[in-house]
Amino acid sequence: MFDFVRTHTRLLQFLLALLVFPSFILFGIQGYSRFSEGAGNSVAKVAGQSVTRAEWDTAYQRQLEMARRRQPNLDVKAFDTPELRMQILEGLVRDRVLETAVQKMHLTVSGEQLARHLQSMPELQQLRGPDGQIDRAKYKALLQAQGWTAEAFEARLSQELALQQVLAGIEGGSLAPKGNAKAALEPLLQQREVQLQRFDAKDYLSKVSPTDAEIEAYYKAHEAQFKAPEQAAIEYVVLDVESLKRGINVSEEEVRKAYDADKVQFSMPEERRASHILIKAEKDASAADRAKAKAKAEALLAEVKKNPAAFGELAKKNSDDPGSKDQGGDLGFFARDAMTKPFSDAAFSMKPGDVSGVVETEFGYHIIKLAEVRGGGKKPFEAVKASIEDDLKKQGALRRYTELASEFSNTVYEQSDSLQPVIEKLKLEKRTATVQHTTAPQGEGPLGSQKFIDAVFGAEALRNKRNTDAVEIAPNQLAAAHVVQYTPARTLPLAEVKDRVRERVVAAQASAQARKEGEARLAQLKQGGDTAGLAQPVMISRVKPEGLPRQIVDAALRADAGKLPAAVGVDLGDQGYAVVRVSKVQAPDTAGQEFKALESRYEQSWGNAEAQAYYNALKARYKAEVKPNAKAEASEAAASAAAR
Repeated sequence: MFDFVRTHTRLLQFLLALLVFPSFILFGIQGYSRFSEGAGNSVAKVAGQSVTRAEWDTAYQRQLEMARRRQPNLDVKAFDTPELRMQILEGLVRDRVLETAVQKMHLTVSGEQLARHLQSMPELQQLRGPDGQIDRAKYKALLQAQGWTAEAFEARLSQELALQQVLAGIEGGSLAPKGNAKAALEPLLQQREVQLQRFDAKDYLSKVSPTDAEIEAYYKAHEAQFKAPEQAAIEYVVLDVESLKRGINVSEEEVRKAYDADKVQFSMPEERRASHILIKAEKDASAADRAKAKAKAEALLAEVKKNPAAFGELAKKNSDDPGSKDQGGDLGFFARDAMTKPFSDAAFSMKPGDVSGVVETEFGYHIIKLAEVRGGGKKPFEAVKASIEDDLKKQGALRRYTELASEFSNTVYEQSDSLQPVIEKLKLEKRTATVQHTTAPQGEGPLGSQKFIDAVFGAEALRNKRNTDAVEIAPNQLAAAHVVQYTPARTLPLAEVKDRVRERVVAAQASAQARKEGEARLAQLKQGGDTAGLAQPVMISRVKPEGLPRQIVDAALRADAGKLPAAVGVDLGDQGYAVVRVSKVQAPDTAGQEFKALESRYEQSWGNAEAQAYYNALKARYKAEVKPNAKAEASEAAASAAAR
């Protein structure tokens, strides 16, 4: 039974996913509202109720933790994107809309419905007993191992099922018209035999030589392509915990004092290794059966006491725990809270070599033999010295940051002609950079913060040559800048970009030459010309394009098949031109498995589309909206995380 809990991690993850993935919120929607009511700024609203920044941040952290559990080596910076943060926010809004609908429509899940759902779940089949019902003892043990009670789990599952009811009728009850499915799928599966002849622009690059007049004409017609964006050369300073940490010294005496003071953090949890013999007796077994099991356990205990060395052999022959009996009952090392309380109480009161009496748990009757004890003391000072020192430096830096943040802000504002006063006063490092005013700042720290870049290009910084205000670019991180030189957006002179212009003219002329010859070849084919130069025939469809570009596949399948062979031309832009000859059309097998499978997916997509339309109507009904500043906040939060 103990092995059952240890070896069903995958099932346990599924059970937890039932509660986490249908909604982004582990606490549940109402729980989140109570948890953070009035906290943080509102980033969205549903039915007049705010979704706060605190909720959003917490939901993101939950997603991050789930991702870390699935991928321990996850690159958090790559994971943290504005797009993901916005998806999480939309998920919060969706949950709030569905919760509102559940309340307004008075949707509930009865005990019978919940029981039927649990019994029908294929993922719980391995928990079934001989009678076909879920083994409640195994079920509760599995949940208890992760700190859940069956009641709490089922209450949460009921909530999720109620949410699902809102859209279930639309998704499951929608019927896509058969004619629509056939009309949509036949063109998708229809195959055509085609031959291709390409006229690649790269093959004509050496055949064109633009004149200076042509280069100048192109430049004048496309001046917008040769603009330099506005940019500023800046000096800037950063006040943050990391930079302050470097200036803080911690003595070994302080480190030792922190080590001695914290008995919990640096202690190693005590673990014990034991073997056991289990005589199974479920809680709901009859009194006679339980008495019989206990008597058997007491008889085995008597044998063990006569010959303790025979414990392993007796476990192999008699134990009802399939996970440990083949190892002589060995359970390995375990912490106190890893086992059910009566078992742990007994094991943790014994000395190595001791054999317990008969111990009763919800699984039956156990005989326990303790083998080893480890842990329970403190980690060696040298092993944790570096981490304690780093923590102390960070604590000191945080205190120092709190003291200096106002001074930093006041100094850059009051002595705004230069950053030198704040550099000298707070011993900060002067940094330099050249930045552009774009909507997607590049770089780390301040240079990756749109708020900071906007301040650099503000009127005070540019027109009056003043320092920017102190900008909070991340928690416990302030920055300020001074513009040294500003260059407005401008069109670059032809002399400076002539080589770039010439490259584009050459590419355009080569594409035009390829198109000209391709169109001439197309005309020949339409007049009944021979097939010289065409590639070998190949059967293609939209689902099997055989590696051909999308434009060519679309053109071949749009070609008029009323009279074959048919020839069409495809302008590939800068890539050149292609001529396609269609010689055969093969209709799809509407009775085949592939068509039937796609038809089923089409009907499912139809249902999803109708459910989405219904959800959109609910959003409108309950006045759901994401605040305009949310997207900027998502970008700012992702940039701040990347800078750390």
